[in-house]
Amino acid sequence: MFITRFCHHIEYEKRFSKHTISAYLQDLAQFESFLSSRDLDFGLVGHHDIRAWLVDLMANSGPRTVNRKLSSLRAFYKFLNREGLSSVNPLIQIKALKTPKRLPVALHQNDLNKLLDQGDYFSSDFGGLRDKLVIELLFGTGIRLSELLGIREKDINLYEETILVCGKRNKQRLIPLNMILVELIKRYQKEKQNQDLNCSSDMLILTEKGKEAYPGLIYRIVTKHLSYITSREKKSPHILRHSFATNLLDNGADLNAVKELLGHSSLASTQVYTHNSVEKLKTIYKQAHPKA
Repeated sequence: MFITRFCHHIEYEKRFSKHTISAYLQDLAQFESFLSSRDLDFGLVGHHDIRAWLVDLMANSGPRTVNRKLSSLRAFYKFLNREGLSSVNPLIQIKALKTPKRLPVALHQNDLNKLLDQGDYFSSDFGGLRDKLVIELLFGTGIRLSELLGIREKDINLYEETILVCGKRNKQRLIPLNMILVELIKRYQKEKQNQDLNCSSDMLILTEKGKEAYPGLIYRIVTKHLSYITSREKKSPHILRHSFATNLLDNGADLNAVKELLGHSSLASTQVYTHNSVEKLKTIYKQAHPKA
């Protein structure tokens, strides 16, 4: 009951994304299962029980995963306290685990250009055209996976060459489209009509059967095609967002402009990408300066 009320709170008041809500639900369900094994409920939890749960988690999860679950729990108990459903907050004495600083991984612009500009990597049917559009959108606009899946046909303005994206907490932003994307979207929309998919959905990205795209499909598309140009183990859709930001900054884009394009609420979130640009400058300096 408490979890259900909490989910309504973060969905309708906090306006969290479906992805975030799903993650919170999984974390709280896991914690509830742990409490059941110890004959406890949410109102009887102490900080020592939280620590016992953390020890249990750390046997199979890294510090970043554990901290994310802690974040879910903090939000949950903050809600319980606010609503008068619990008089204690067992998270007060719990600190987040230390995590190693991890810089965003970006793909080289030449490798991505090779993938997208040569016609050998995408089939000529509807599926191939859609796959190319997925890669082009992720790299050409820097949008998140959830934002890609939320794009509707009406969100695209080919005349103005913009796309309306709904980001975290339902914040909307307009992102410009390059000419390659504009032409690709036109081709994709025409091919989608020719497929006669008999689909009532107005979502932009669809499966070959006319169903709405889902995260697993996008992951498979990205993993498959990035494997052609990189041997990196990580080939998630988010790496294309990292590549978008890094390439913009490497080519002299204003940091505040990149922040707006990415939909970051804080400039600090965007500044992490400047490290890669500084590293590039260091490389150029070492290669070009006589005293380097």
